[in-house]
Amino acid sequence: MAKNNTVDVSTIHSAKEKPIRNKSNKFIEQEVDLAGTPLFFPEGFEKLFLGIYFISLPYLAGLLFQFFYISDSKIEVFLSLNEQSSFILTWAIGYEIIATIILLYIVKMAISFANNSRKPGIREFRRP
Repeated sequence: MAKNNTVDVSTIHSAKEKPIRNKSNKFIEQEVDLAGTPLFFPEGFEKLFLGIYFISLPYLAGLLFQFFYISDSKIEVFLSLNEQSSFILTWAIGYEIIATIILLYIVKMAISFANNSRKPGIREFRRP
């Protein structure tokens, strides 16, 4: 009377598998989701609205820069300055402002990601 002493190997190692995590270990490998942006992208019209934002947001930023910084919030100076400057010059000023803000925001997110990934967990405070 011989007994069958076989063991199913697949059940032994299944408990040791690590759970799948959605978080990436590297900042560059994170997924980008346009739904999380504060801009409005209706489904099916993403490219149209991206073009509208690409034209209008830098122009508005350039106008605000000219009004508050160059003309010192004086309407007469701003209107005379706006008559003399072209659309592309105002847009280029705004584009540089928005590009700088976006780059600073990316650096801030990378630093906070590095700080969060470096922390192994919250430790309780103990006196030495």
